[in-house]
Amino acid sequence: MRTDRGWRRFYATGWFLTEVATVVAFRRWHQRVTEVENRAAEAERAHEEAARRTAEERVRIARELHDSLTHSISVIKVQAGVARHLAQKNGDPVPPALAAIEEAAGDAARELRQTLSVLRSDEGGSSHGLAAVPRLVDRATAAGVPTDLRTHGRTRALPDEIDRASYRIVQESLTNVARHAGPASATVTITYAADRLTLQVDDDGRGHPGGTPTPGLGLIGMRERASALGGRLVAQGRPDGGFTVRAELPLPEALA
Repeated sequence: MRTDRGWRRFYATGWFLTEVATVVAFRRWHQRVTEVENRAAEAERAHEEAARRTAEERVRIARELHDSLTHSISVIKVQAGVARHLAQKNGDPVPPALAAIEEAAGDAARELRQTLSVLRSDEGGSSHGLAAVPRLVDRATAAGVPTDLRTHGRTRALPDEIDRASYRIVQESLTNVARHAGPASATVTITYAADRLTLQVDDDGRGHPGGTPTPGLGLIGMRERASALGGRLVAQGRPDGGFTVRAELPLPEALA
């Protein structure tokens, strides 16, 4: 009997200790869950605050861009249009550069509106892609930089972000040729390979042979676009003079 009572006390003590351990474990578990929930809530509040500040900053930038650029671009377009009209009225030939200025101003105004729309919302984006590069080439030629376009490989549809970045890289490269190369001609080469897209813009201007340029905002922007897509961009002087910009952008396997 005494042995049975001892075992019963042992079992009772064991059950008691088990229940105590269970309660303690449950309380600790509940405390941990509460801490995790609190941290998640705090992180969500911080994320919402950051998103709110980002939205406010986007609106502020959009407002400043609108105030500082819209009027200037409109004036350029109007003045170019007036000059073209007067030339036609007087029977004079319209300089190709003047028509290029008017067209570029119109495109800049449209792109500015698209940019402002994107800054004021989380959706939308520029519709420009590689399909618009021939127009860039024609405009550069009309502006005094004879430009040739070459395409190699099997042309195919690209993801929007690669398509837009490619257009911007070519656009900025041709803009730099017009600004810095002096009297020059340029060649734009687009190569589609199985796993990558290569963009190369060569000019025969006054670039230093083999030289490396001091990065400006345009060159920095091009490199950032390429890097953001997992690619790389090299800009350097050509051995025989002139300058080369070469970007290599990886393509998804599904496009191969």
